[in-house]
Amino acid sequence: MPTTTVEGIRLTVIPFRTDAVIGTMGLPTLLQLVPSPKTEEDKRALKYAPGTLRRHAELRSLVQRMLKSTQKGRNVTAYASYIASGLNGEYGSGWSTPPITLWLDGQPGAVGDELVSGSGIRTITMITGSPVMAIDGETQVAAWHELYDNPERFGITYERLSAVRVPFELYFGLGVEDARQIFYDRNVEGVPVAKNLAMSMDQRDIGTQLAHRLAGAVKVDHDGKIVSFAKLVQSRKRQLTKTDPELVTLSALRVLVITALHGRAGLGLSSATLHANDLPEGVTAEQAERRLVPLLSVLITQLYPHLAVRGAVSAPAVLAGIGIAAHQATGWAVSGRQLSQDELVELLDSVRWEREARYWDGVAASANAQGTLNFGGGAKDSGGRVADALLHPDTEHGRKIRGW
Repeated sequence: MPTTTVEGIRLTVIPFRTDAVIGTMGLPTLLQLVPSPKTEEDKRALKYAPGTLRRHAELRSLVQRMLKSTQKGRNVTAYASYIASGLNGEYGSGWSTPPITLWLDGQPGAVGDELVSGSGIRTITMITGSPVMAIDGETQVAAWHELYDNPERFGITYERLSAVRVPFELYFGLGVEDARQIFYDRNVEGVPVAKNLAMSMDQRDIGTQLAHRLAGAVKVDHDGKIVSFAKLVQSRKRQLTKTDPELVTLSALRVLVITALHGRAGLGLSSATLHANDLPEGVTAEQAERRLVPLLSVLITQLYPHLAVRGAVSAPAVLAGIGIAAHQATGWAVSGRQLSQDELVELLDSVRWEREARYWDGVAASANAQGTLNFGGGAKDSGGRVADALLHPDTEHGRKIRGW
């Protein structure tokens, strides 16, 4: 019998403008609507692909970046692994993927009436083969395809993947120019998070975990009250201003931890995520915590008066140098002079921590003609020089920071 019902993929959605809706869809539905970006960039595979896929690839090239031979493409497998770990419960509730932004070149086949009066909820029908592109979140789409193509590789099952619902927003009836503009706005207009700040928010990063535990372990006398040092750590910004009540940033405290853990090698790891397999050979996460938290707690307590007056010790480069020196007292340093905790404390106790050019110019900072110090070089630039000055009092820099 003839029918006027439009056949295709039916989605339950909520409109938020006349040309856009939001909703969730099952993962198999998403993968049916949006082909694999990797496949669409494979010229040999595309040569024998159906015409709808070739046309989709042509349209995609107008609104998306290439995956092949780019950082975006190299991130796909890591993203797929992250998603699989999240689905398998390894991260508890502390993980997420953002909604995928889709664009339909044209109009839906049908838009239904409200399912519940006043709710805004309705159905739209996508005609099979409709040209739907991911204009934001395409790396996620590629990762979902990679997971579904070979779930065993990521330790997950088809059954678990098939139960996934993916949040999305869908724009339709827009021209290519508008779709490109949305791509631009989503990828350029937003202010990117500084990598060091992002690292300080990563609760699965061992450096961040240890920095938080260190801050929580130290108690100081601040303004006549015994408080947790954690209250004096700024975790939302990378740099402090003169009006901030905090004394040090979490990212700087993390640099102290990373360099204490790895020594000089930690300077190159300060902006990288640190997992269990990135620990020094023979050192477990539990061993690192048992040694570093008490050791660095002693140093923070000793240096607190200088932190309280915003001395040179609060600069990331100086904290990096202190961490490198502390590494020699961990018990797992493989080179250099091994230190006891008392020897380390003695080395730091002789240092002049005032922010003055006569002590720190050319070591951790540079001074202008008026003698004002700038510590802007950062941990990677100056941390090694600070460490050398701390560990070797008889050198030029060692004498300088001690006022000798």
